[in-house]
Amino acid sequence: MSTEALHHAHDDHGHHDAGATKVFGFWIYIMTDCIIFATLFATYAVLHNNIATGPSGKEIFELPFVLIETFLLLISSFTSGISMLAMHQGDKAKVIKWLIITALLGAGFVAMEIYEFHHLIEEGIGPDKSAFLSSFFTLVGTHGFHVSCGLIWMVVMMFLVSKQGLSDTNKTRLTCLSLFWHFLDIVWICVFTVVYLMGAM
Repeated sequence: MSTEALHHAHDDHGHHDAGATKVFGFWIYIMTDCIIFATLFATYAVLHNNIATGPSGKEIFELPFVLIETFLLLISSFTSGISMLAMHQGDKAKVIKWLIITALLGAGFVAMEIYEFHHLIEEGIGPDKSAFLSSFFTLVGTHGFHVSCGLIWMVVMMFLVSKQGLSDTNKTRLTCLSLFWHFLDIVWICVFTVVYLMGAM
């Protein structure tokens, strides 16, 4: 093997190690985010019966509406997975295509959440009405903020992939983005079950 080939192999190995390290570091970030959401869930569990003079979850939650939100996010998780498969196949166009579809589904989810919050506040059912509503808005709003950040990240990745292609660096970034998006999907399933489903009973 020539000296040039050895250097090239060493560089590829270095890129692989750096990418693996970044993904591992991102797993640590996700674990810290788990702690944040666990704290918010615990707070909600303690306060969800403290409705003061405000309404309870059973009075304000519209399950069919939230179910549509849930399906949007679940489908977006699936399309995110397809974009990762396209990445492994080296198909730049398909990666961008499925990222666009994922982003549109995620944007639909955020739009519905904003509508829900706006509707409740317009009805005088804001986070200042009771401890229950404060914990509800904080938990659901924090998740919505994370989804919004994921959408911004997605748009940036579309631009980078279109300009730079599927470089090792961009593959690492896409892997971290996919992990983040699936994590948010799992958190939302917990929100839907604990907050909406149990709250509407």
